[in-house]
Amino acid sequence: MSTPYLCPNCKTNRSRFNIIEQHAKSVKLNPQTGEILEELDQLALGPLHVPYRGPNYKIQCGICGLIEEELSFIKHAQLHQ
Repeated sequence: MSTPYLCPNCKTNRSRFNIIEQHAKSVKLNPQTGEILEELDQLALGPLHVPYRGPNYKIQCGICGLIEEELSFIKHAQLHQ
């Protein structure tokens, strides 16, 4: 996170951002009520449960509110130096 950002939407913001940390929690739900029946360990998910493979961070522009992956903001800053 020590690289410059530029918002790909408003194209002016280079300094005000929210860094959103994502923590995935694997659960098993009751199909009728939606109640959490069990929290699943990441090492013992089983063959029918795909582990979370998304980004650890998302970035939100502090000016226009756009939320994207960090790479979008980094690449936009590199293209418009």
